Amino acid sequence: MADERLLTPRYTRFAIIAHWLIAVLMIGNLLLGLLAEKLPEENIRFAIDTHKSIGITVLGLVLLRILWRLGHKPPPFSAGMALWERVLAHIVHVGLYVFMLWMPLTGWLHDSAWKAAPEIPMRLFGLFEFPRLGFVMGLPDGEKEYLHGLFGEMHEIGGYMVIALLLLHVGGALKHQFIDGEHEFRRMWPR
Repeated sequence: MADERLLTPRYTRFAIIAHWLIAVLMIGNLLLGLLAEKLPEENIRFAIDTHKSIGITVLGLVLLRILWRLGHKPPPFSAGMALWERVLAHIVHVGLYVFMLWMPLTGWLHDSAWKAAPEIPMRLFGLFEFPRLGFVMGLPDGEKEYLHGLFGEMHEIGGYMVIALLLLHVGGALKHQFIDGEHEFRRMWPR
């Protein structure tokens, strides 16, 4: 009888590395975003700057992952998955991709509309200046103030959507692994 591990279809090495790297960065950034304002005053600026840097990094990684995915078909779902589970899994995966783009883009727009943006440059991990979106920075102050609030709300709502989608994603993987007895973790777990 063949080893079950050899029969379980797996994602590519790049997809696995990108998945876990993006997951760790996003979860860390969600926590940082939620906790930044609770930090001592002298640490808030560093936390926010780190939050922005991680967000831009996630944006780049997600774009790479999407490009990779276009040329590399994912392994099929387990044959034991019901149709409703497959549909829900697709909805959650699409939702995660949408919000993996939504979060850094709304954050970047929010930051670009910040009234102090012209005076305080955005630096990627303190290494070099990262550009803000000029088409937003060039707007009149009243419009920027409105957009700063709007994109801030969109970013915050998106954060809660990511949490909900992550809970569904992780919950589904745990269900298939431990309740259904499928080898779900082998599909995306590093060897």
